[in-house]
Amino acid sequence: MLAIVRTASLLGSIALLCACTVSSGPPAASVGATPTASPERSAAPTVSSGPSPTATPRPDPPVAASEPDALVVQIVAAEHAVRDPGVTGADLAWFGHLQQLTYRRLAARPEWRDTVLAALPSDIRATATANADATADLRATVVPGPDLPKTWRIVDPAPLDDLARYYRDAEVEFGIPWSYLAAIHLVETRMGRIRGTSVAGAQGPMQFMPATWARYGEGDINSDRDAIRAAARYLQANGAPANMAGALFRYNQSQRYVRAVTAYAEVMRGDPDAYRGYYGWQVYYLTTSGDVLLPVGYGR
Repeated sequence: MLAIVRTASLLGSIALLCACTVSSGPPAASVGATPTASPERSAAPTVSSGPSPTATPRPDPPVAASEPDALVVQIVAAEHAVRDPGVTGADLAWFGHLQQLTYRRLAARPEWRDTVLAALPSDIRATATANADATADLRATVVPGPDLPKTWRIVDPAPLDDLARYYRDAEVEFGIPWSYLAAIHLVETRMGRIRGTSVAGAQGPMQFMPATWARYGEGDINSDRDAIRAAARYLQANGAPANMAGALFRYNQSQRYVRAVTAYAEVMRGDPDAYRGYYGWQVYYLTTSGDVLLPVGYGR
């Protein structure tokens, strides 16, 4: 009962604070210098996918606030909601999407960064800082163009608990912390939402070049499970988990990419339930005219 009341309160406050413009960063990769991950295994994420506990009206899709004070409230509400076991189903997806939009807004308005982060409560400030900086790093790697991608198709991701199991199984088999596999999956294709070949020729949910897949892959390059195992095998062959930063740089030769993947992974390593929020992040494409949401069904 308390969880339902708390969720309803969060939804009510968010509905009042949502403004009329949305800002965002790229769905692709990018990053910088990063700490080396420790090799010990981490706790697995807890998952839940029950019915929505409330029908409180809200903007759908959510909208990031257009001024710093309101953005602070949205970040607090979203970060708390995705960790609340009483928030499930459509509500969890909505708060995860809102969480993403707040950090994309902050990346687009870097002059707000210090003010917004300083105003956050101490229990989420470190997480919010990691999310904000990773989003900004990834945004900085994108050169906007005038057109939307013509070779992409956007699909629903595999179920939350199925992906969590694939990450955990690959950790057991190859010793790569599950959170790093989840973070790569998030950055590369928003956990399998993007289907299609990249401009460089990479394919599948973990974005392998065909020659690399031929060496490290087994099964179907478009299978989440097979691609996650191949990513773990590739990272292990390149020094992970002892030298996670070096292995990530071999995966994508951008220090911004390494920083961003590490930031998201370490957030999940410190708090496995953060995975629930990242699972709700959607595909946005940065163009010269602004950010465009590519919904499920795009490219069909």
